[in-house]
Amino acid sequence: MKRFFPTLHFFMAVGIGFLIANLLIGMRIHGSLAAADGRDDEYRYMNLFSQVLYHVRNQYVDREKVAWEDLYFSALSGMLSSLDPHSQFLDPKSFEGMQQETSGAFGGLGIQIGLRDGILTVIAPMEDTPAFEAGILPGDRIIEINGESTQEMSLDGAVELLRGEPDTDVSITILRMGDERREIKKLTLTRAIISVTSVKYDKELHPGNIGYIRISQFNSPTEQEFQDALNDLVDKGMEALVLDLRNNPGGLLSSAVNISSKFLPPGELVVFTRGRGAREQRFTSSTGEKQPPYPMAILVNSYSASGSEIVAGALQDHRRAVLIGERTFGKGSVQSVLPVRGDSGAAIRLTTAKYYTPSERVIHGVGIEPDILIPITDDMDRILYIQRTRPENGFGLPDWEPVEDVQLERAFDMLRGIKHFTDHKNQEYAWH
Repeated sequence: MKRFFPTLHFFMAVGIGFLIANLLIGMRIHGSLAAADGRDDEYRYMNLFSQVLYHVRNQYVDREKVAWEDLYFSALSGMLSSLDPHSQFLDPKSFEGMQQETSGAFGGLGIQIGLRDGILTVIAPMEDTPAFEAGILPGDRIIEINGESTQEMSLDGAVELLRGEPDTDVSITILRMGDERREIKKLTLTRAIISVTSVKYDKELHPGNIGYIRISQFNSPTEQEFQDALNDLVDKGMEALVLDLRNNPGGLLSSAVNISSKFLPPGELVVFTRGRGAREQRFTSSTGEKQPPYPMAILVNSYSASGSEIVAGALQDHRRAVLIGERTFGKGSVQSVLPVRGDSGAAIRLTTAKYYTPSERVIHGVGIEPDILIPITDDMDRILYIQRTRPENGFGLPDWEPVEDVQLERAFDMLRGIKHFTDHKNQEYAWH
C-alpha cells in the first residue's frame, strides 16, 4: 500500500484556495461593515462606473469624443467639481498653468471672483489693473466670458478663461444689479501682468489724531508697505487707527498673519485650520515690531474675504479692535494641491481644511459678524468703493454724486469717544 505524500503543487493549490477564500470573506465582511455603518459599497459603484464607461466608450455616436483620456479626465473633473467650487482636477495643461500662476508668470485682468448663491460674482477688482480701469465694480455678476455662458461654469473654469498671455483680449458680459435697476454691459479687456500697491493711507491725521490705512489685498509687499504707513502716522502723532478692509478679497495667508501680529503679543493664536480626523495647523503672532495699544477700528463689508476675515476675526477675538460694517464674505477654506502618481502630469486641488478664528469660529460659509452693524445698500456700497479708490470720477454709475461714508464716520466717532473717555479717566487718576 502506497503512502500519500503531498507535492509542492498540492500545497500551492491549497494556499491559493485559502487566499481566494480569505479575499471573498474579506469582501463580504467589508461589504457588511459598510452596510452596517452606512458607508458606500465601493465595489458596487466601481462596477457601475465601469459599465457606464464601457457603454459610452463603445456606443456613443461621435467616436472622436470618447478617447480614454477624455473620458477619464471628464469623469475626474466632475467628481472634484461636485464637492465644492474650489476643488478641481488639474489635467497636465491646467497643472502647468497653475504652477506658472504661483510663480507670477501669467497675465490677467486684476479681478477677484467667487461664487455667491451659485452665481459668478466680482469680489473686488484690484486697483490700477485692466478690470479696475474698465469700471468693473464689486458685486458685478459675470454672465458671459468670450461669449460662453457662466451659468454652469465652475469657479476654476472661469479663472482659466479670464487668465492668459499678456496683451491678449478677453470679452466679458457683466450684470450689475442696482437697488432700482439692472444693467448689462459687454466689455473687452486686455490682459496684463498684474502688479499692484496693496496699502494706501491718508497722509494727514484725522481730527483726534486718528490715522486711516486701507489694505486692498494681502501680497508679499503688504507687510512692509503697511509698516511704512504705520511709521509715518506714528511719527505724526497717531493715537488711534482705522484699518479699512472693505472689498479686500484676501491673498497670502502669511501676509494676513503678519499684519495681525503687529497688534498682538508674541505667540498669540491668529488662526488655525482643521481638517478631517481633527488635524490642526496653528498660526501664531510673530516677535516682530509691535504697535502700542492705541484704540483701533476695522471696517469690513460683504466683500471682505479670506485673508481680511482672518485679520478681522483674530483682532476681534483678542479684543484688540472693534469691527464696524457688515458681515464678511465667508471664504475660509484650505486647498491642497496633490500631484497624481505616475507620468500623467496631472494633479488635484482638494479642499482639505477650513479656517477658524482663535475662539474656534468657522469662517467658511459663515463670515465674521461685526461688533457694530451698519448695513448699506448695493448702490451706496458701489459709490463708497469709487470714493475710496477713484474719487475723481464716477465711472459706471449714472448721476454719480459723492455721499457720506457712514461706516467710516462711525469708526471716527467711536475712536474719538474712546479717547475722550480714556483721557478723562487718566485725569481722574492723576487728581487722586
